[in-house]
Amino acid sequence: MSDMTFRTLGVPHPLLEILAADGKHIPFPIQADTLPDTLAGRDVLGRGKTGSGKTLAFSIPMVARLGTRLSGGARRAGRPLGLILAPTRELATQINATLEPLATAYGLTTTTIFGGISQNRQVAALKAGVDIVVACPGRLEDLMQQKFVFLDAVEITVLDEADHMADLGFLPGVTRIMKSTPESGQRLLFSATLDNGVDKLVRQFLHDPKLHEVDEANSPVAAMTHHVFGTNDVESKKQLIHALASGTGRRILFMRTKHHAKKLAKQLTDAGIPAVDLHGNLSQPQRDRNLAAFAAGDAKVLVATDVAARGVHVDDVELVVHVDPPMEHKAYLHRSGRTARAGSEGDVVTLVLPAQEKDLAQLMRKAGIQAQTQRVTSESDAVKALIGDVAAYVKPAPRPQQRQQQGGGRSQGANAQRKRAAREGQPARQGQRPSRGRPGRDRSGRPAAKSGTSTVYTTSSSPAPAGNPRRAGRRAQG
Repeated sequence: MSDMTFRTLGVPHPLLEILAADGKHIPFPIQADTLPDTLAGRDVLGRGKTGSGKTLAFSIPMVARLGTRLSGGARRAGRPLGLILAPTRELATQINATLEPLATAYGLTTTTIFGGISQNRQVAALKAGVDIVVACPGRLEDLMQQKFVFLDAVEITVLDEADHMADLGFLPGVTRIMKSTPESGQRLLFSATLDNGVDKLVRQFLHDPKLHEVDEANSPVAAMTHHVFGTNDVESKKQLIHALASGTGRRILFMRTKHHAKKLAKQLTDAGIPAVDLHGNLSQPQRDRNLAAFAAGDAKVLVATDVAARGVHVDDVELVVHVDPPMEHKAYLHRSGRTARAGSEGDVVTLVLPAQEKDLAQLMRKAGIQAQTQRVTSESDAVKALIGDVAAYVKPAPRPQQRQQQGGGRSQGANAQRKRAAREGQPARQGQRPSRGRPGRDRSGRPAAKSGTSTVYTTSSSPAPAGNPRRAGRRAQG
């Protein structure tokens, strides 16, 4: 395998130049195994753990075939030639970032389609004509129903992270989308497992697929070192979190809830450790901005919920910390897969309180992880070894002050002014407005109080005057 290169696998020269410019010469196992079949146009079922290099494994053959053998003819509005389905917008964005430079080599265009943002830009791209669409199932179906996109011209379809789409309940939509693509097209499916209905997709839509499996599904990555740090109470855990976040390298901290992720990112930033959060309550521009800050190194710490457990690939993440242990072993492996990607090394730390140790031990057994619990503090040698060099303190930027409401928060409406005037014994500024000898009326249409009288509030339970039974006890004229 050491003599295997992208060139010997038959990757076209224009793509070789793009890959070489990015420092990619030697394929990873999933790429070396699948490329001969995918480049030849066969349907492929690829099974591999997270971080194994699946994105390039399907991006290269899609661009190579659409740019050569399947090329020709003018682009047609709303009729792409290639379709890639992904479960999350983060993954769709990451796939497009890998795909776009390759597509440019052949003059192919790409676009992403997902929810959470306005559809206008996506519709405009479809109307202009686009060659390859990277989409999440929900928004894609919406645009199909609105007649903005048609899949009858699709030559190659890719389902990435099919098992995660099953976990999110997307398989009915994926099935409808797949039925809209030509049966004669090439189909590639990549998944870590074949449970939860993924096997049905394989049987229904793939024609005599070639199976390529790299490592056991959901197996831990060999270059990843796992640690379990036991801490006695919440306060010592907080100190441990801050210590693990204080290193110079990139690190991702996983929380169970959106609120806690946002809160921890703010606490770390206030402590001089620049951090950004990533969770489902953020808009797409906010997600993009926070991910860009993390990728550029402006923030060395990303505090995330499981929304980042798949699809977020940032190079050189040296440490993943499960601040809150996940609920099940698959989530543990996908979270941990943000480090030690594509052959690099990384460390994974799980923080556990005494009451969580039993559940965590069961989870680790299911994940195939062997790691003894170490009782540590923020000053322990095992912790310092993972921190490495401590990053310099960064003074947090001042946050904009919220503007106080004018008037100390007091309502300036006419009714409020009348009530205040009555309490203070002063004439209201807007209350009474007699007209042509008739008694004045307030804004509700009721007769205004006579001069010298005031409105009295009472809690009396006596019956209301006849003709208005609903107003008992609310107001009486003095």
